[in-house]
Amino acid sequence: MDLMPILSTLKRHKIAAGLIVLQIALTCAIVSNALFLISQRVSSINAPTGLAEQELLVLQVSSLVRVENPEVQTRVDMQALRGLAGVKSAALVNQIPFGDNTITSGLRLTPQNTGRAVGVETYNSGDGWLQTLGLRLAEGRDFEPGEYAEAATVFKDDQEPKVPAVINSKLLAEHLFPGRSAVGQEVYIYGAHPQRVVGVLERLPAIRPTGVGAAPIYTMMLPIQSSYRGGSYVLRVAPEQRDAVLKAAVAALEQASGGVKRIVRDQRRFEDMRSKYYRQDFAMLWLLGGVCLALLVVTAFGIVGLASFWVQQRTRMIGTRRALGATRGQILRYFQAENFLLSSLGIALGMLGAYGLSLALMQHYELPRLPWVYLPIGALVLWALGQLAVWAPARRAAALPPVVALRGA
Repeated sequence: MDLMPILSTLKRHKIAAGLIVLQIALTCAIVSNALFLISQRVSSINAPTGLAEQELLVLQVSSLVRVENPEVQTRVDMQALRGLAGVKSAALVNQIPFGDNTITSGLRLTPQNTGRAVGVETYNSGDGWLQTLGLRLAEGRDFEPGEYAEAATVFKDDQEPKVPAVINSKLLAEHLFPGRSAVGQEVYIYGAHPQRVVGVLERLPAIRPTGVGAAPIYTMMLPIQSSYRGGSYVLRVAPEQRDAVLKAAVAALEQASGGVKRIVRDQRRFEDMRSKYYRQDFAMLWLLGGVCLALLVVTAFGIVGLASFWVQQRTRMIGTRRALGATRGQILRYFQAENFLLSSLGIALGMLGAYGLSLALMQHYELPRLPWVYLPIGALVLWALGQLAVWAPARRAAALPPVVALRGA
């Protein structure tokens, strides 16, 4: 098709053509970045934790009066919980992913307190944690019974904490010991006494996971048994038994209190904790999706309106071309080609705008750079949208009989 008539016509409608080009450019720039942000949020929300999420229940207990020996009460609680029907295993963990508190320790490879320590989120738990959480070892072993110790014994004011073993996440192991096995290596967390790495977990999630592309968060597990005042009870049960076991667990903890005034201040399914944690991310997804849809709808209506206006303005031209032998298909392709040119110009400007917007987001919000693959995706969406939007006005123009078009002019 000869493009010169199209370019000549567009020159006579510079303002209208310029407005639709700017509208397409703005839509392309925003939609490309919005799609990237949506994909990042979705990846973060769906990121695997390695936990048996659909089988876990979490309970937290608080005392209303001072308890002199909470460790004894903790052992009573654990015995009661593990004896419940439907409970596969139970453990007490000092912190839970998607929880409110984060405990971090500094980890070094030398006993001397020199250089910068690696910040590591530290899980503490007694026996049964590996089976309860559903985590998998990439190499090495679980803690042995003799390696576990109660927190009250480990963290005494008059002595340096002594913890014999540690299990690292695979992410931390690769960071500390790149290209070699971490099992058997020594690390230093508390003073000059080393902790030997006895295992490496495939995954050990961060307490408060960040988005894709953010700085890595390192994690590790220590064989330290907290009391109920410093951790959460985690139960692993069959998914269909969660609600029944949760009620039974609350009753068991109340009965196990033995007259001590305590309350179960938190009782939740783990997947509910995850949903709550990502509640704002879900809201952001709906917002970004709504913005994209609104921009595409407004752009489509703009293309339809402009094409319909031009069909009315060019009735004589259409009639003349039809009288000279132009087919309906040629008239249809004329308007589609015209729209394709405008869309292409708008998309080209929009790609530059998308890149500039990405740089601004990187600078002010520390977001990663927009991958180039989102630019052709945005372009294809807008090209397809333009052709669909111009289809109805172009078909009306192509359907005008020559006599009617010339008479109407």
